[in-house]
Amino acid sequence: MNDLSLFLPCAAGVEDFLAQEVHALTGRVGQDLLTLRGGVRVRADWREAMKLNLHSRLAQRVLIELAHAPYRSENDLYAIASGVAWEIWFTPKQTFKIETTAQHSPLTSLNFATLRIKDAIADRFRAKANGVRPSIETQWPDARVFAHLATDQCTLYIDTSGEPLFKRGWRQDKGDAPLKETLAAAMLAASGWWNPETGEVAGEPLYDPCCGSGTIAIEAAQIARGIAAGSQRRFGFEKLLPFQPHVWSGLKATSSQRATAPEVAIFGSDVSHRMVDFAERNAERAGVAEAVQFRGGDALQRMPPAESGVIVLNPPYGERIEVGGVAASRGKGGGREEAQTEDGGEFFVQLASHWKKNYAGWTAWVLTPDLQLPKRMRLKESRRVPMWNGPIECRLFRFDMVAGSARTRV
Repeated sequence: MNDLSLFLPCAAGVEDFLAQEVHALTGRVGQDLLTLRGGVRVRADWREAMKLNLHSRLAQRVLIELAHAPYRSENDLYAIASGVAWEIWFTPKQTFKIETTAQHSPLTSLNFATLRIKDAIADRFRAKANGVRPSIETQWPDARVFAHLATDQCTLYIDTSGEPLFKRGWRQDKGDAPLKETLAAAMLAASGWWNPETGEVAGEPLYDPCCGSGTIAIEAAQIARGIAAGSQRRFGFEKLLPFQPHVWSGLKATSSQRATAPEVAIFGSDVSHRMVDFAERNAERAGVAEAVQFRGGDALQRMPPAESGVIVLNPPYGERIEVGGVAASRGKGGGREEAQTEDGGEFFVQLASHWKKNYAGWTAWVLTPDLQLPKRMRLKESRRVPMWNGPIECRLFRFDMVAGSARTRV
């Protein structure tokens, strides 16, 4: 377990930030740390695999590569899976699940491909355990096997994370279409407020004026306090055979000693007082209730919580939820689910005007799928960072707020 090939998938656009974070956590460089499309590959040992699960704020999972070989048919998949020593990872008395993804695979049925891999694992256990084989459990398996089929290459992984890593364990109260914690962390990294390589945060106040259930603000507060991302959850590796409880206890103990008092002001507000209540309860569970100031209030009316700072927000839009507050109430009668225009345009025009008038000296970072948002807001962006929110292609726009910065609509 001292020479493992790990793959850490992440949202598209986050790969470079994840590579910085993995370098900070493992010290690996060069060929031992490769930035790939959709994730990072790193040579590491078992202890580092557990450490990455505990601390990574950007990875979706930590997968151990067990096989990588060419294939042309489902029978080739059976042969590849048969050659993996599954018995060193879990026992025939445990349950397992297989998840298969494909990109340009020539196979016509992923279900049949998954079935052949399952048959290979079961047959290997039968041969080595006197006919006993593990059972399939699709909801809460003891072991998760991931298969990825490219054009002519099959890669098999065993998962060490269990539930996806964005599930930190503290967000029990949430609203419609909540932002994943991993993407919130990526926004903080892209904005420069958090440096994933050094672990340091900017000394500037942070404010999310559309905070919802508090994801961005709480993630920022945990980073500022040095609280490990996975400190409040369980992991898949705890059920795998190589797991050593005393090593894991040592990692967690070391992590808890790093927690510090917050040295930076963090604020969040939302037009929905119900969401503010959710955010406060989530912050309490996350151990940062005293580090974040949540308030109710419309983003179009709230004044700056500090003289200057960084605004980071993922405003309601399209596939998520409609804008609310003043812009909505001036439309069809109010309510968070309504907006004056179908695309929420007036909300963003008014938001830009409010920022220009009251937030001079602030820098705003806005994640949106609307590539025309700067024009809609009559602002000129100083940066645009490609980033995906699940299946939605987005841009993280930076606006430097200077009095009189609104530009004329063309």
